[in-house]
Amino acid sequence: MPKNMGLIDKLVRIAAAIAVAVLIFTGTLAGTPAIVLGIVAAVFVLTSVVGTCPLYLPFKIDTRGKKKA
Repeated sequence: MPKNMGLIDKLVRIAAAIAVAVLIFTGTLAGTPAIVLGIVAAVFVLTSVVGTCPLYLPFKIDTRGKKKA
């Protein structure tokens, strides 16, 4: 799969995942919302590590910045 995520995009996703993890581990977030947001946070981390967001592909979104010719 082609890379389509820039550094800022990756950092925002990682920060959101960390925030959700903190809320879950401190007990602020529990039950079904914790499970759903935990799954979303895991997907954010996975897509950040891989560098590709599958939802960006059909819309041809690329947050990597300007391409060098």
